[in-house]
Amino acid sequence: MNAELTKKALEKVGNPNILVNLISRRVRQLNAGSGALSRPLVSETSNLGAADIALLEIIEEKIGFDMPEPVELVRPTAKRRKKH
Repeated sequence: MNAELTKKALEKVGNPNILVNLISRRVRQLNAGSGALSRPLVSETSNLGAADIALLEIIEEKIGFDMPEPVELVRPTAKRRKKH
């Protein structure tokens, strides 16, 4: 993977963990070999690997992602038993 492309893509995404997940998912799609998802979305792909193509797609905003809204977790309360 090209370090310069990685830095630019990280600026777009912001979180390195999300960037890794985006790249790995897109590389799997590109390597699948059939269907519309396996075609690169950028025009210049000569001499580039699948990971570099995925990085270019992120930089050029050809692919994106949605972050889920944070949800506050609530600890469940124990049910009280009736006394006999």
